Amino acid sequence: MALWGGRFEGGSDPLFTQLNDSFPFDYRLLRQDIVGSIAWARAISVAGVLNGDESAALEAALRALLAEHEAQPGGLDSFPASAGRDEDVHSYVERRLIEAVGSLGKKLHTGRSRNDQVATDVRMWTRDAIDARQRELVAARRSLVGLADRERATILPGYTHLQRAQPILFAHWALAYESMLRRDEARLVDARRRVNICPLGSGALAGTTYAVDRAQLAMELGFDSASTNSLDATADRDFIAETIFALAQTSIHLSRMAEDLILFMTQEYSFVEMPDAVTSGSSLMPQKKNPDACELLRGKSGRLVGSLVSILTTMKGLPLAYNKDLQEDKEPLFDAMEQLSMCLRVVPRILDGMVVRRENCREAALDGFANATELADYLVGLGIPFRDAHDAVGRLVRLAIERGVRLEGLSLDELRRVCPAIGPEVFRSLELSTGLARRDIFGGTGPAAVAAAIEAARAVL
Repeated sequence: MALWGGRFEGGSDPLFTQLNDSFPFDYRLLRQDIVGSIAWARAISVAGVLNGDESAALEAALRALLAEHEAQPGGLDSFPASAGRDEDVHSYVERRLIEAVGSLGKKLHTGRSRNDQVATDVRMWTRDAIDARQRELVAARRSLVGLADRERATILPGYTHLQRAQPILFAHWALAYESMLRRDEARLVDARRRVNICPLGSGALAGTTYAVDRAQLAMELGFDSASTNSLDATADRDFIAETIFALAQTSIHLSRMAEDLILFMTQEYSFVEMPDAVTSGSSLMPQKKNPDACELLRGKSGRLVGSLVSILTTMKGLPLAYNKDLQEDKEPLFDAMEQLSMCLRVVPRILDGMVVRRENCREAALDGFANATELADYLVGLGIPFRDAHDAVGRLVRLAIERGVRLEGLSLDELRRVCPAIGPEVFRSLELSTGLARRDIFGGTGPAAVAAAIEAARAVL
């Protein structure tokens, strides 16, 4: 069903229809379209377009249509076969309404355009989807905090440039990703404020001629306010771009975490063991256990970045106000939400069942001269300028490499030949626990600081 045919003769070209029709994807807006239509029926009733009986009859028919679809399993297959001839979700709802109440159904669109209608629907859908992603983010963050709590005593080598750098606590690693996801949640909260503005009543571009109370309409639909400019309201998709950016940024953080875990699971690292439920094997090599869930987290990030590029490219050259290009806003949004939802929901299944090989982590932290900075700090404590201390420790590292030992494997005489000020207490400074304890500063990897960070994260959650 088309809502615009009076000016045209003959039917549309079948290929144009395939290109033009959006029902195969905007059917997802059905609930929002019906809820918005109920509010619009009430608004134009107050404005004198409908009488009370007409408004009540329209609302009853709309609610019956909503109940019909909520009783179905969902998806495009839950719609009747006749829906395939509808141009979009709006024409589907109007056709079904006319079938239910006759010509009265044709009155509902008075003063309303599909331009402000779809902008309202998408904002309502996005708002609901953001709320769902926030709940999933909280669950993922909770799993990271749980992992940090379980591994608060596990020592791990920290890396820069993928080279062992300094010892850290495994809990500190987990809380780093919790901090990222906390920022992601805050970005979605902030984006939601700009999503939650009501365009309904803006018409096609110039506003409506009927005395609709737009503030009341916005409040009834759960919006914070009504839009202030009808041209902008019907053409604006900033809120979609901003929301997809927040989703894409979240996926980047999940990708980075996944990359760490993929490395940690290799036999070369052997720091963690993934749950069987989120790994797979090889069709050829029976010994393989592949971290597929993590690899897919890493791979999905490219798809979300693609959605962001898609919406920005669609918007970049559009004149005011509405253009059909804007129909391309929904698929990137829908897909980004769906893909990130799967990724966030799988995170607890990865982390909650993951086994950390604590002794392997500790041995790795002992190797690679990760305590070299501690030795430099020890020398600074003796009054040696840091640059001189740095140079002396570098020479000691070279000596240890030549000898095939760790720094603590060098004898006191060997240490003193490079830096005579070194005393026997130096070996205490080279112990892992000493270096960690010295970093009990807010935000640091010291045991007390990390314990406090775990409790602070729990309190926020």
